[in-house]
Amino acid sequence: MNRITVTVDGRVHQDEVEPRLLLAHYLRDRLDLTATRICCDTGNCGACTVDLDGLSVKSCSVLAVQADGCEVTTAQGLAQDGAWHPLQRSFHEQHALQCGYCTPGMIMAARDLLRHDPDPDPDAVRDALRGNLCRCTGYQNIVRAVLAAAPGRVAAACGDGAPQ
Repeated sequence: MNRITVTVDGRVHQDEVEPRLLLAHYLRDRLDLTATRICCDTGNCGACTVDLDGLSVKSCSVLAVQADGCEVTTAQGLAQDGAWHPLQRSFHEQHALQCGYCTPGMIMAARDLLRHDPDPDPDAVRDALRGNLCRCTGYQNIVRAVLAAAPGRVAAACGDGAPQ
C-alpha cells in the first residue's frame, strides 16, 4: 500500500492505495466521483479524461500513486456553486450529449483546448477531440458546442472583446 495525498476538485484527500490502482478507479470507487467514466480501459476512448496538474490525461492510463501531490479536476468539479461551467452549459444547449457516456471526457478535452486556443476553428476542435470517441457519432453537435463556448468567439459575438 502507498499513502497518497491528492487534491480533487478542490478537496484534499489522503488515502492508502494499492500501487496498481488506476486513477480512474480511485476517483470513481474511492471518491465516488462517477462523472469520470471508465469505458475501454486502454486510453483509446477518452471517456476517463481528467485534468492532472494542468494537463489533460486519460485517468485509466495513470496510476493513483502517480497523482500523489497533484491537483486533479474532473468534469464533476467544473460546476461552481451550482452553476454549470460554460462548456457544460454549451453541451446542453447545443444538444451534444446524446447517450452522455463520452460527455465528461469530451468536456475535459475541450477545456484543455480552450485554455490553449480560446478561438479555435472547427478543424482545431476536431483535432483536439480526436482522442475521445463518441459511440453515438454525435461529433457535429459536440464540435458546435465547443465552438459556442470558446471565449474568443463569445467575446467577438458580444462586440466588446470581453468574455462573458
